[in-house]
Amino acid sequence: MRTFLFKDHYRVDTHGFLLDAQQWDEEFARAMASSAGITGELTEAHWKALHFIRNTFDKMTTCPLLYIAFQKNDLGLGDLKELFPTGYLKGACKLAGISYREAKIQQTWIDEHKVHYTRIYERKQYPVDDHGYLRDPSDWDEFFALRVAGGMHVAHLLTDAHWRVIYFLRKGFIQTQTAPKLETVADALGLSKDAIAGLFPDGFERGALRIAGLKNGMIPDV
Repeated sequence: MRTFLFKDHYRVDTHGFLLDAQQWDEEFARAMASSAGITGELTEAHWKALHFIRNTFDKMTTCPLLYIAFQKNDLGLGDLKELFPTGYLKGACKLAGISYREAKIQQTWIDEHKVHYTRIYERKQYPVDDHGYLRDPSDWDEFFALRVAGGMHVAHLLTDAHWRVIYFLRKGFIQTQTAPKLETVADALGLSKDAIAGLFPDGFERGALRIAGLKNGMIPDV
């Protein structure tokens, strides 16, 4: 991989991504703004999004998922195109000093789930009860799962292993109108209870079920 010096100070790759995230400062964002399709000065809205991305990266060494970043800053998906014309990966993450390697996984998730991503309404609301459980399971979508996971002890990017459990729970509920039990999930997916606990540190009910838009009251007693 070829590297370059930008502004005689910042080491960037061939696409202009900062190679060392610790080199980042606001001057880098200003200098790279035009390469992200931004004309004029960076606005307060730009800085709010960029600093959120930076703060998340500094704490968790990972880029926040697009939806988490913009939902936390009260921004809709349409705002992304207006603020960062080249997109989240090549715009927001790039200006925040997050390299292609750290940010690519976010774009991969969006590409793989594009059929869902493109049908989500901007600023969609999800009514929940006092404990954070979705009131109407039919309101569930993948972005609700990401939204809940982002506020729990689950990685910002849910892995294929997480989605396998989540989709099994959703399918089971649709078929029976009850939430599958932990034992049912473990047996059907060939997972141990410990493996499921590792995926959802908050527990099966508070973690897996809540992320899947279900709750423990939906589990039958018999």
